[in-house]
Amino acid sequence: MAKFSVLISIIIFLFYYYTFTCAATVYTVGDSAGWDISTDIDSWTKDKTFSVGDTLLFQYSQYHTVSEVKRENYEGCNTTNNVIQSSSNGNTSFALTGPGERYFVCGNRLHCLGGMKLHVTVHGNQVAAPPGGAPQSQPGDSLPPPGSSRTNNYYNPSNSSFLYRIEIDSIVLGFLVSLLILL
Repeated sequence: MAKFSVLISIIIFLFYYYTFTCAATVYTVGDSAGWDISTDIDSWTKDKTFSVGDTLLFQYSQYHTVSEVKRENYEGCNTTNNVIQSSSNGNTSFALTGPGERYFVCGNRLHCLGGMKLHVTVHGNQVAAPPGGAPQSQPGDSLPPPGSSRTNNYYNPSNSSFLYRIEIDSIVLGFLVSLLILL
């Protein structure tokens, strides 16, 4: 009888856990090609749904920057005024902390006019943003080699050059199954 009540408790816990758990996604803009003039940013966004709590990770060479701007600046590729945030460090994260429209451009106007700009719609279907904000670059993270801005087609899992899910549900589920087996 004790095993039955433990099993019922675990089932109830899992139901509530999966009901209220949210997963955040870190999207590397442009995937392995990164934030670059040669990347087709419009195609990159086609199959993605951005939610509150997700993060956009921009990886780019020394020839680029990334600025979050307002819609008017996005449409005109203007980074001289009304810039919300800007970075040129080659490895920049923007946390998507609320629902709505977000706009990003390369600070080089010619690059922006050539298509190096990103518009995302953030859906508010997550419970909350991840604690601690967006991940930051760490010492030793790889950046594209200097030289041509087209030389950043690289793959290195240690610097988040691929999409990954941040979830702990499989760990919790494994723990609960192990606990059930021990009882």
